[in-house]
Amino acid sequence: MYPNNKKNIYRIIMLVIVTAFVTMLLTVVGFTNYLRKDGNIRYIISSVEANDLETEILKIRAVIDKYYLKDIDEQKLINGAIKGYVEALGDKYTEYLVGEEWTEMETNTLGHYVGIGVYIAEDKENNQIVIISPMEGSPAKDSGIMPGDILVKVNDVEYTGEQIDVAAEVMKGEPGTTVKLEIKRNEETLTFEVERREIKMNQITTKMLEGNIGYISIPSFNEGTAKEFKEKAEKLIADGATKFVIDVRDNTGGIVSEAIQIAEYLIPKNKVLMVTINKDKKQEETKSKENNFITGDLVLLTNGNSASSTEILAAAIKDNDRGKLVGTRTYGKGVMQQILQLSDGNALKITTDEFKTPNGDKIDGVGIEPHEVVKLITDNEGNIIDTQLQKAVEMLK
Repeated sequence: MYPNNKKNIYRIIMLVIVTAFVTMLLTVVGFTNYLRKDGNIRYIISSVEANDLETEILKIRAVIDKYYLKDIDEQKLINGAIKGYVEALGDKYTEYLVGEEWTEMETNTLGHYVGIGVYIAEDKENNQIVIISPMEGSPAKDSGIMPGDILVKVNDVEYTGEQIDVAAEVMKGEPGTTVKLEIKRNEETLTFEVERREIKMNQITTKMLEGNIGYISIPSFNEGTAKEFKEKAEKLIADGATKFVIDVRDNTGGIVSEAIQIAEYLIPKNKVLMVTINKDKKQEETKSKENNFITGDLVLLTNGNSASSTEILAAAIKDNDRGKLVGTRTYGKGVMQQILQLSDGNALKITTDEFKTPNGDKIDGVGIEPHEVVKLITDNEGNIIDTQLQKAVEMLK
């Protein structure tokens, strides 16, 4: 989960620390090369007290230089050293992002990219790339690509399942350009020319339910999610919705400010929406700044994958008695991360704050218990029955 209003002091401090660390590593590599020329690496290193990181890296590098059989990629060594250094913090949410890792994280956070709009997965058993589904309203959908199709070639180049990331990148590009896909569907081989367009990921979906109930599903909190929520909620109200079911099941989070803004649309002015605690134990309250335009009764659907920013929204609704929570306990990720982009194009995603419910209850590692615990069930044929949505509608009626 990432706050949109970056805290500059954290950014400055962390950039200084990381830059210094990277510089030190570069110095280590350069110094080692210098020592290698002199032919006395073993002697010089053994004469230095092994009491700091630089010395430890020099010792290991000396052994690598002496015994390692294959060629050495200096940049991979540096990136690997930094990754290991960051991972040793023991925080599963803090990580050093290199190259495409950072690009992918940025794309997921912003929630849009230029491409054809298709979900793909690796079939490891057959080493193939499988089309899970085209996105609604996407060029892939419009072109006739279907779930279950096997992606064989992109621009006349064949790709295996192990090359799924490369194939995905090739399908991206400039808007208005086309990409050629060869698809295998059952025993038939098909060719598609698909135009690339800007794709908005994780779009909000809505529908009207019986009893003037407006249903809104929020799959993620990306850039622009709050604006989209407002537009679609207003359309439901214009169509006669007076009560709402908001579905955040499987919403693993995203940008904090987007979740806060949606909370403001639901909760009256001057109510506490979130409590945050930083490294210095300083506690800060975030309150709603405007009157809510959605005033009808509402139910929020949650499950064990509802996490991070989603839990901020759930806690704000629950603690302010603004609606009922139905489903199962949320994930329990009550910490925020900031993404700090470095001058070399890489980035550091780092945990900076803990957040609690408006009442001050802990979320991290605990989660939020719904008012009504309801589990999904399956019928005799294995079909899932959405008992959680059924319960929400029953409560609103």
